[in-house]
Order: sequence, then structure tokens, then C-alpha cells
Amino acid sequence: MVIGSKTMASVEEEALLGQDSEEENSELSDDELQEAFAAGLLKPGMNVLVNKPKKFVNNVEGLKQCLADFRKDLPWVERLDLTNLPAANIISQAEEKASAPAAGELDADDDFQREMFFYRQAQATVLEALPLLNRHSIATKRPEDYFAEMAKSDQHMQKIRKKLISKQMIMERSEKAKKLREQRKFGKKVQIEVIQKRQQEKKAMMSAVKKYQKGMTDKLEFLEGDQKMNKESSQGSKKAVNKKGPSAKRKYKDQKFGFGGKKSGKKWNTKESYNDVSGFRAKIAHGKGGKKGKGGKQNKRPGKSVRKKMKNRS
Repeated sequence: MVIGSKTMASVEEEALLGQDSEEENSELSDDELQEAFAAGLLKPGMNVLVNKPKKFVNNVEGLKQCLADFRKDLPWVERLDLTNLPAANIISQAEEKASAPAAGELDADDDFQREMFFYRQAQATVLEALPLLNRHSIATKRPEDYFAEMAKSDQHMQKIRKKLISKQMIMERSEKAKKLREQRKFGKKVQIEVIQKRQQEKKAMMSAVKKYQKGMTDKLEFLEGDQKMNKESSQGSKKAVNKKGPSAKRKYKDQKFGFGGKKSGKKWNTKESYNDVSGFRAKIAHGKGGKKGKGGKQNKRPGKSVRKKMKNRS
């Protein structure tokens, strides 16, 4: 870009050089001030800051050149600029509502109305731009086999993962500690309630004793309070046992071995049992009876050698 005999680059270089020279002058002036301060030449009130007048640069040629660049008739692919009115509101038209306000009728202070206007304008721009981009063979969708390179390295992501895991563990520990504290609080609460109940019972008993001592009552029910409680609990347990009842196996064992009291000498013969021969069976006593298997043959246990052979076979 040429501006007369100078280029824009040369103008920028001169501006940069001017800034450098000003910085050097300021550094030199600072050095001089430091030397004067060391020599004792500076006194309060001697140094006054003076604002330099601002230099205005009116580069007419450069502005005209920039305006000419803006006015260049380039193809749309190079510019990609579109000017659109907002898209039609199909929903409001279908519901026969009032049409949206135009740009001149738009209330700039109404945030919702203003944002909706921008939204519908962007819709209209997209509807016009997509066919143009497809016509110029410009891709508008990312391909399926597109792999974007990650901005962060795997090592950095591993650090983040470790950090997240450590945070999760800390949260779990804090939750466990919180639950333990709640359990302890609940245990203490129950303990306090039990102690308070005992204190109330003791207080009630002491008041009843005082009434009895003063002759205000002749009942001694407060002395039977614990006994009543024990009786009620024992009666309740007995009722539960009677209601449920022992099993058939338990009854048989109780009948055979007895329960409670003396157990030794239960199977000793007496004179009556010795003389009672009603249950005697001659076949069973002499080994003629017994259990029989299928076919009416008696089941006999095989001998030792046969059992050994059977074991070796298996």
C-alpha cells in the first residue's frame, strides 16, 4: 500500500522510532534527576509536572487509501459479508398473532425484544449463506473422520485426572466423617434421653415417697414399679412362647431326654419295667426280622474285603 512516496510500513516504523527516542530521553532525564538529587540540588517545590500538548496526526492520504480498499469490488468468497433483515416469524404467522416489530419500531431498551431481533437476523443470514457456501464448494460441516488435535497434552490431562480423583476421595472422606459425627450425635441424643427418663422416674418416685411420709397417701405402688415391669415383661415372653409353641423335634427330644431338673438315671430299669414284656418281639430279638429291601431279601452289609475292593474300584 503506497501513500505518496511513503508506505504505511515506513510510517509505522517512524512512529515506533519516535516512541523509542522519547523513552531514551526520559531515561536520560531520569539519570540527570538522580544525579542532581544525589548532589543535593533538588528541593521540594522545584519540580513541577508539565503536560505536553498532544500532537494530532491527520494522515489524509492514508485514510483515503484505506477507504479505497474498503470500496474494492472483490468476490463474495473473499468478503463473506451479508446484510439481512430478520427472518419471518413462522409461528406467530401460523397463530395469526401480530407481526414482530421492524427495525425502526424496535425498542432498544427492551432486552428480550432486542435479542430476539438479533436471533432472527442471524437465522436469515444462515439461510442465505449456506446455499452460497455450497455453491462455491466451501465445506460447512466437519467430516466424520476429522480428528482435532487436543490443546492440552496427555501428561497435563493425567495431572487433571489425578487432581479430580484426589478431590473425589477428599469428598468421600468428608462425607464419611460427617456420617460418623451424625451417628455420634444421635447416640449422644439417645443417651441423654435415657438419662432424662431415669431422672424423671427418680423424681416421681421421690415425690411419691415424700407424700407417703407426710401422710398424704397410704399407697405403696411406687415400690412395686420395677416388679410390675419385670412381671409384665416375663408374662409377655411366656405368652409369646406359648403362642408359638415348641416344634415336633423339640417335643420328641424333651420326651426322650427330659428337660430341666435331674437327668441322670432316667434310663435305669425298675421292677415294673423289668417285668413288662409287652414290647418283646422274638423275631427282632433273634435276628430273624429287620428291614428288608426290594424283592423281600434282607439287606446285609458286605464284608470288609468286599468293601475294600469296592473302595479301590472307585
